[in-house]
Order: sequence, then structure tokens, then C-alpha cells
Amino acid sequence: MADTRTPEDRRRIMAAVRQRNTEPELMLRRALYAAGIRGWRCNWRGAAGRPDLAWPALRIAIFVDGAFWHGHPSRHRPGRSGTYWDEKIAGNVARDRRIDAELQAGGWQVVRIWDFEVRRQLAGVVERVVALLSAKASSPDANGVRWQHALTEVAKPNTT
Repeated sequence: MADTRTPEDRRRIMAAVRQRNTEPELMLRRALYAAGIRGWRCNWRGAAGRPDLAWPALRIAIFVDGAFWHGHPSRHRPGRSGTYWDEKIAGNVARDRRIDAELQAGGWQVVRIWDFEVRRQLAGVVERVVALLSAKASSPDANGVRWQHALTEVAKPNTT
């Protein structure tokens, strides 16, 4: 099935799709902030693929991927949406894999989180991120003195 839109219509529709500051990204950032986590960079240009959240000193990149756009099997099945979307999503998945490999080759740890995980299991996602940051900050190769202080704040109860 070919695309049913004209190229101009498709361009206008695709331009309206948010690439950054999506609701799942904002939910995750707010939850991390509430947990006492700081220091990330949003859409940091210094890393391949411009991760949604990046901790450059720790070389951690987090991507919050939309399930349809990035080809999660429960949201996209090839052949159901037409050739245009099959090719588009296959290209997105290939780009994701290429960026992951490029970042990992540069010593980065890459985490991909599905948008529905953020919506359904926000506390679990935050725990995963905190555990990763804690492990990375305490490793001997990380320059993580400041990070360990920030991460210990997570365990302190809010007394105000």
C-alpha cells in the first residue's frame, strides 16, 4: 500500500511530530529530578544520536523511544501499515542500532527505554537509571565524586 498523502501533506504532518520534550521524556526528567538526580544534558550534541538524556562525564546515554516509531513488536508489525511506514520504521531501527554501536565503541553505556515503560512503570525506570548511575559513578574509571554525593541524596527522606 502506497502512502495516501501528497509529499507536501506528509512533510507537514511529520514536521508536527515532536522530536524532543515528548511527554514520556518530560515524565522521566521530572521523576529523576524528584529523586534527587541532577546533571544530565538534554539532546546533547556531543554524543552520536543526540541522546534524550546524557551524562557526559559518566558516558551514559538514555533514549526514550516511541514504540511505534522505533519498531516495538507490540506496536508495529511490518505489512500492516503499508510500505511507506515499513521502510520508515525499518530505517529508524537500523539508525538506532548504528548509533548504539557508535556510542558503545566510544565507551558510552546506552540505555533505550520504551515510552510505554515510562508511562506504566515510571518508578521502575527511575530505579534502573539510578542503579546505572550509582554503579557507573562508583567505578574506578569514572570521575564521579560529585555524582556519588548527588546519588546519596536520593536515599535521604525529605524533611521539609
